[in-house]
Amino acid sequence: MKKYYWSVLFLLFMMYMGGCQENVGENAYQNGEEAVKETMNSSVKVDPSINLSSEKVVSVIIEFKTKPAQIAILEAEAQGVDMTLEKAKEHVEQSHQAFEQELHAFLDDNEVKYRIKHRYKTAFNGVSIELPANEIKRLTGSSVISKIYPNQEIQLDPPIQPSDQM
Repeated sequence: MKKYYWSVLFLLFMMYMGGCQENVGENAYQNGEEAVKETMNSSVKVDPSINLSSEKVVSVIIEFKTKPAQIAILEAEAQGVDMTLEKAKEHVEQSHQAFEQELHAFLDDNEVKYRIKHRYKTAFNGVSIELPANEIKRLTGSSVISKIYPNQEIQLDPPIQPSDQM
């Protein structure tokens, strides 16, 4: 139960952070504005702090539309639908296979160099990948991808304990 609690907490935190990124400076605002225009027709949400015009190799985390198995089961139960863990894991695997096929179509066929650093399947469904920032636009045509975040380390401060509990 404790492992599941932290997985859900992490997922909620990622969703919260996805909506709370701030742009700093004029260039960040302009880059964010360009990213919105370029991805407006896409269902893929790209964090506006990613400079999509840069040729620099960046590390990003890609979140898939398919939820991790445990989350998918909880959502199905909430809707009154029966789903087995095996079926939910199968959906996660299918999303990774579909992503691989799309990578081939979007990047390999265009001779774009990239490197998948990690595959996430438990608390989060997606991958971390390194590729040139200006090639991220190619991925916005994906049927698998939900969101693209910069891969950056963040630090949370522990909650402040009330003085009567110390």
